[in-house]
Amino acid sequence: MKRFLALTLLALAPLAAHADNQIIKIATLAPEGTTWMKEFHEWGTAIEKRTNGAVKVKFYPGGVQGDERDCVRKMKLGQITGAAVTGIGLGLIQPEVRIFDLPFLFKNVDELDYVRNTLDAELHKKFEDKGYILLAWGDVGPVHVFSNQPLSSDADVRKAKLWQWGDDPMIGELFKSLGLNGVKLGVPDVLPSLQTGMIDACYGSPYSTLALQWYSKVKFITSMVIGQATGATVITKAAWDHMAPDQQTIVLEESKKMEARVLKHLRDDNVAALKKMQSLGLTVVPTPPAVQATFEKAAGEVRPKLDGQLYTKDFRTKVEGLLAQKRGK
Repeated sequence: MKRFLALTLLALAPLAAHADNQIIKIATLAPEGTTWMKEFHEWGTAIEKRTNGAVKVKFYPGGVQGDERDCVRKMKLGQITGAAVTGIGLGLIQPEVRIFDLPFLFKNVDELDYVRNTLDAELHKKFEDKGYILLAWGDVGPVHVFSNQPLSSDADVRKAKLWQWGDDPMIGELFKSLGLNGVKLGVPDVLPSLQTGMIDACYGSPYSTLALQWYSKVKFITSMVIGQATGATVITKAAWDHMAPDQQTIVLEESKKMEARVLKHLRDDNVAALKKMQSLGLTVVPTPPAVQATFEKAAGEVRPKLDGQLYTKDFRTKVEGLLAQKRGK
């Protein structure tokens, strides 16, 4: 009888593991009220409705859980189950995806979409191998430099006290190559550092710079687009495995819908944000071709230096090959 009871309990164990209601705890730097958060709330509501309340999503917006390194650390500790992060946070989990943030690699979002969609299955596996499930891409947008002085020459750029995200080895290599005066800070420290004059220049997409209020402490924006800043929502595989298969299917389906909405809306929002900031007094400074050429050359030299540090040479050449394929069509 005892043996029968033990076998019965063992057989029911997988079912019991999925019996309790699930709460997906998602942390992000995105402030409440932004497109990111509006889409996240819609996503969470849809999941809760379709699972009849068995799966709920709780958000921690605006950096209340700390910078992205803090979010990744808390996921590893099980304090939160997921995060919506930029390429920096994604790189702390799976460094190879930082290739999509390489300066001047992609000329436009069509190229980014083509390469990423082609590698979709491989990218999902790369995250799963690290213990995470990639739910949806949610990019940040085209990166410009914002400053309190017009940056129209190499000398101007080198004189600027430019924010450098401390957790970004890729930007660190680029700054070193160009001889830039980087000040290492986390994202929550950028606004107060602009206020005090600790830095007088930063970089970001128009929409993120507007949403984070950085635009209110600068006067100029370069016309040059440095690259396409990426981002995505991930959850730990441990949290994922705790969900029933039908719940996993619903989360994936709703995540795919969210991805399509976010990518479209954020791209529209970046265009609108640039116009908004101009209407508020920010001046767009045309980047001289010689300055852009200097940046592009330095970026090209940085790429192979990151082989083995962020991504493998094989993965880089695969991405570059797909880009060449796209441009040849």
